[in-house]
Amino acid sequence: MIKRILLFIITVPILIYSQNINGSLSSSVYGFERFDSATESDMNLRTFQTAALNFNSGKFSFRTRANFETNAVNPLDGDPKLRIYNLYLEYRKLFDVATIKLGRQSHINGVGSGVYDGLDLKLAYSGISLSGFYGGNVPAYQKMEFTNDLKNDYILSGKLVFNNVRNLYLALSYVDKNVKSENYYATRLDANFNPIRVLIERNSKQYQFVSGRATYTFDNNVGDISARYDYDLNFSTSSLFELNANYNQLEKFNFNLYYNYREPRISYNSIFSVFNYGNTQEIEGGLDYKISPIFTVMGKFGYVTYNDDTSQRFTIGVRSNYGTFSYRKTFGYAGELDAISVYGARSFMDGFLTPSIGLSYTGYKLSKEEPRNTLLTLLAGVNVRPWKFLSFDLQGQYLSNKIYTNDLRIFAKVNYWFNTNF
Repeated sequence: MIKRILLFIITVPILIYSQNINGSLSSSVYGFERFDSATESDMNLRTFQTAALNFNSGKFSFRTRANFETNAVNPLDGDPKLRIYNLYLEYRKLFDVATIKLGRQSHINGVGSGVYDGLDLKLAYSGISLSGFYGGNVPAYQKMEFTNDLKNDYILSGKLVFNNVRNLYLALSYVDKNVKSENYYATRLDANFNPIRVLIERNSKQYQFVSGRATYTFDNNVGDISARYDYDLNFSTSSLFELNANYNQLEKFNFNLYYNYREPRISYNSIFSVFNYGNTQEIEGGLDYKISPIFTVMGKFGYVTYNDDTSQRFTIGVRSNYGTFSYRKTFGYAGELDAISVYGARSFMDGFLTPSIGLSYTGYKLSKEEPRNTLLTLLAGVNVRPWKFLSFDLQGQYLSNKIYTNDLRIFAKVNYWFNTNF
């Protein structure tokens, strides 16, 4: 009841004095059949109602995004579910340098990216910004509840960005994240070897990283190069290094190169931290060639090294205004895979009608000695948009593999966008 009263106190003045209200409403249903045995099955109709609402008045905003879901037939355990993804107040350009956000919000900062309940403060001036965030982790299913143990269930992060040099972006960040582990009961033996129930209390899981990121964009938009580095403070080791480069100065050609070095990301007090995991290194190069204003041919080859083995992959395909086609091959330590995918969509009557169709076929096995498995997926749908603020979607999805011989699902959705000034 207290939560409802507080929400009422916050939202009523906003509704009265808002100069602008915008957002979207959508309603969708997902139908599928679930087999409990070879002969018995249940029909399920999963419904979703989603709302994104923004109330704006000058430098002040109140932003929300929520989803309500349940089964219209044969409710599942835990139904219905109300998921709150965003619910926060925002004040911009305080003293012309500060932006403050308070409440449930998305936070993006490398390894600490996610949705949290907390306070975000950002100071920006002349191409330099300093931001900090402190808050609690969001409970399962995004329930409207605040953590009851902020000491062991929190995130603290900061970020410094330099964007005041032409074509250059530099960022340095820090993340300290703790995830509270749930306690549980287990059966153990006492001194007389009699089974007893014991409460197992576990410490929170901790991640602590510093990260750096740099991007340089060449003049005339002929290419760019970016790098990212993550350092694990708990284990005093490099966790990740990424390098990505693109070059498109030659007519009709675009070259790209990607490299990464990665250590397994393990929490400080996890049981897995006692194992000696090896790192992986990956390099991939690609080429795009525009054969016409409509069609572009692309190809990529990747090479991955593990502790004592290697894996390779390549992809070729065609992109166009009408859709895409690609073939992917993987071999070596990562297993053997052949995948073909085709997807196409085309709008008619100025966007009023957009049909789409997709097909993919995959064959894979974990090693040369393992049996080969296949996976077939097919989708066909249509989007109808009679007005800019209203659209309707209908899609059929079919899947067949060794677990689901014939899996047919139907998805339908209605979207409504609005923007009102007062």
